[in-house]
Amino acid sequence: MSTARQPVQPSPESESKQEDAHEEGEERYGLIIQGVKDYAIFLVDAEGHIRTWNAGAEAIKGYTPREAIGRHISMFYTPEDQAAGRPARLFSTAAQEGRVEDEGWRVRKDGTRFWADVVITALRDKDGKLQGFSKVTRDLTARREAEEALRQSELRFRLLVQSVKEYAIFMLDPRGHVASWNAGAARIKGYAPEEIIGQHFSRFYPPEEATSGKCAWELEVALAEGRFEEEGWRVRKDGTRFWANVVIQPVRDSEGRHIGFAKVTRDLTERRKAEEERLRLAQAQEAVRLRDEFLSIASHELKTPLSAIQLQLQSLLHGAKDLEPKLRNKAERAFRGGERLTQLVEALLDVSRIATGRFSLTLETCDLGRTVEEVVERFREQASRDGCELTLRLEENVTGEWDRLRLEQVVTNLLSNALRYAAGTPVELAVRAEGDHAVLTVSDQGPGIPESEWERIFARFERAASMRHYGGMGLGLYVSRQIVEGHGGTISIEAVKPQGARFIVTLPRSPRKGAGPDASAEAEVAR
Repeated sequence: MSTARQPVQPSPESESKQEDAHEEGEERYGLIIQGVKDYAIFLVDAEGHIRTWNAGAEAIKGYTPREAIGRHISMFYTPEDQAAGRPARLFSTAAQEGRVEDEGWRVRKDGTRFWADVVITALRDKDGKLQGFSKVTRDLTARREAEEALRQSELRFRLLVQSVKEYAIFMLDPRGHVASWNAGAARIKGYAPEEIIGQHFSRFYPPEEATSGKCAWELEVALAEGRFEEEGWRVRKDGTRFWANVVIQPVRDSEGRHIGFAKVTRDLTERRKAEEERLRLAQAQEAVRLRDEFLSIASHELKTPLSAIQLQLQSLLHGAKDLEPKLRNKAERAFRGGERLTQLVEALLDVSRIATGRFSLTLETCDLGRTVEEVVERFREQASRDGCELTLRLEENVTGEWDRLRLEQVVTNLLSNALRYAAGTPVELAVRAEGDHAVLTVSDQGPGIPESEWERIFARFERAASMRHYGGMGLGLYVSRQIVEGHGGTISIEAVKPQGARFIVTLPRSPRKGAGPDASAEAEVAR
């Protein structure tokens, strides 16, 4: 006979232990919740009234349990949220979906606001009936402020980049398509943002480079080495080229993923032009130096044999009185040609001395009027041949501390120019004293010199008229100015009415400051 097994009923002692354990667990859980200070964790009944309050809630919201429990949850919301029905809407969503999360401004007891992350969870009994809600609030004000500060910083940086006009600063995607565009890029390259964003950056390169794979290679180098930089030609929207300095750097996100490239372009066209101009100037200066060096060497090499030839011709002319007229005429022409060549060599030597800073003056007491008179006497025969009447207006005793031979050179240059360019017209030379200065003028009634040429004709190898019609190499006035300025004086030109030109030389009668301490001292002409 079998007996059915009866279910074992828990003893009263066992049930009591289970209840104690459950109560103990709830008590511990409550203690944990109460001890949390970084989160506000509390219960709300189905109507939205607060039923529990932990230390975190008190720390974050400022209310004590006595002040908070029993009050409606809406007191933590801003007036505008209350008016919009936001608390009720959140609790309704939590009741329907079981949970809702929200970020927004909440209000503390003292009225200050804080940015909160809120999670509301619906609580139901075993039959599914809504009993209330748990609410967990976290104060994210510090995080939001940090995020806002970062956002503002990024905004300011973006505005800064956008406003820069001297540099083209823009982003490329990983494949090289333009992703952003600043004002500098628009100014330098000529494209508006809507015209270029989305286009490949090879558009900025000359066709021969764009088709050669150079653009892809630049991105590969930037990605492999962390940076690419070069200078080269780039192309604007209108097709013109400009010389650019280009820097390309890869851009990565916070996790190190490659998200594109930053590209900075600077227009260096003007700098390149300036460098080319400096190079041309340096080359020109070197060419001038070599020319001056050649002239110096050539002049020295010519001077010795030329002097010997002139001595031979002079001896022939003075020693052969019975020389045949035809032969004598040829010898005289040869001697005059030698004199002109000697003067040219001396002028070239002077130019060389001036260029190298070795041009000096030997000062002595001399009479400017007598110096002019002596030079004019040497030109009487030539003036007669050129049909020029020479008139002298010389004050007496216009003396000073000058280099007499160099002043003769100045008078010779000015008078020979007048005879050459104003042949057939009167020429007047005048000397007068004006206080501490002496003034020499040489006037003619020739075609004159345009005012626009007055400064240029005092430069080396510059002339007032074509060499085809008049002789000379354009050195006389240049050397004359150096001599006059070496004395501390000035030389200028003015027009003569109805036509003609007047050269005016003004000289201090005493040695300029810095010249030698006595009359025989040498004063070096400034280069």
